[in-house]
Amino acid sequence: MHQAAPITIAKLRWLLGKATTEFGEKRLADLSPRDVYAWRFSVPEGHCFEATQALRQVLNRAVAWGFLDFNPAKRGVPNPARRAREKRPFETWRQIEAVAAQLGPVYGPMIIFTAATGLRPSELFGLERRDVDRQVGVVYVRRAYANGRLKHTKTRLSTRAVPLQAKALEALDRLPASDNPILFPNMRGGRIDFRVFGRKHWRPAQTNAGIDPVRGLYDLRHTYATFALRAGVPVFAVSRFMGTSIAMIDRHYGHLANDSREHAVALLDALAFERAVDAAWTLQHRPPRPLNQRSSRPRRTRTRRVVDARWTPRLVSVASTDD
Repeated sequence: MHQAAPITIAKLRWLLGKATTEFGEKRLADLSPRDVYAWRFSVPEGHCFEATQALRQVLNRAVAWGFLDFNPAKRGVPNPARRAREKRPFETWRQIEAVAAQLGPVYGPMIIFTAATGLRPSELFGLERRDVDRQVGVVYVRRAYANGRLKHTKTRLSTRAVPLQAKALEALDRLPASDNPILFPNMRGGRIDFRVFGRKHWRPAQTNAGIDPVRGLYDLRHTYATFALRAGVPVFAVSRFMGTSIAMIDRHYGHLANDSREHAVALLDALAFERAVDAAWTLQHRPPRPLNQRSSRPRRTRTRRVVDARWTPRLVSVASTDD
């Protein structure tokens, strides 16, 4: 039994339907890699990768249960991932502010908050006021709202605490006073629907602000990643704040930060030529222990040394003052 949300199971069944339509009457033992390879050409490009993955999962189980010696959907059947949708992060905060100005008193600050935290749209729409901890300076991501359902976040990494930068705090301060527990409610006080918001508010606001090309709502998340990488935030920290893996950050967002290498070199140069690091042992001095009957001589103490640990092309010798 697949332990997943009903909508996920329904999608898997729909994807598998593309294979069962072709192979439903064929015995497992008669299914060959050539059959699977030819079938993939009949599947629409937008669904080919996922449909093949779903078939592979089912046939993996058949191999595990001894019905097949090998997986015919893997052997000699390449399944390249579909071409990722082009990511179009905003270039400046001025652009984002211009779009926010076209939206209402709730939606405008919400857009600023999204770009300043990198939340997924479903996580944004699932936020409640109690999730914001101003004293600690974080927003806790605990749930997501999508397809009319409120649910827990998708993975362990998705449940996280995201630090609130100044832009995010300013956006929260701009929200009107309300007793609604939902942090960003729709016009009727309920949770925002992704598609309705995009069609009626998000895209028209960009058009009115002169944004070209028009970005998707997910591009605010891409904007956060790009800004963070360009600011020199470590990839490990970005992955934690965004609730994804380091590999995903590198694959999807690393190439967007065109000047991140230059920033890294600048940091290393600053360490090499402008900063001296005191690498001396700085343990607090402890008085010597009293001699006991088994000790015949006093304990030798080491003189602390100050070491210049700067990166330098010339040899640096450190003189010792020990006897």
